[in-house]
Amino acid sequence: MKLNISFPATGCQKLIEVDDERKLRAFYEKRTVTEVAADALGEERKGYVVRISVGNDKQGFPMKQRVLTHGRVRLLLSKGHSCYRPRRTGERENQFVRSQLGYCKKRREGCSWAN
Repeated sequence: MKLNISFPATGCQKLIEVDDERKLRAFYEKRTVTEVAADALGEERKGYVVRISVGNDKQGFPMKQRVLTHGRVRLLLSKGHSCYRPRRTGERENQFVRSQLGYCKKRREGCSWAN
């Protein structure tokens, strides 16, 4: 799983790849905008708190914040919705999106360490 950890105030950003599933259990079944302790990722991240902002599931379907079911749903999306970019004016399309609950590859936000 890849974690993109960023601290917008300073512009610091780090991409971490974690292969150990035991370290990632703290992030499973969490909703977006949830703050999670980063202690499970290793000693160098002890004491940090990360905020889940966006992500994708294992198959690459994006998370949408206002979908409150477990699993994927098919939504009619248009301009202004997250998870969709129209190619023409007025275009709408049915897209599969993942709910904000469940197993996801999530981008983390709110950390300030740099390596």
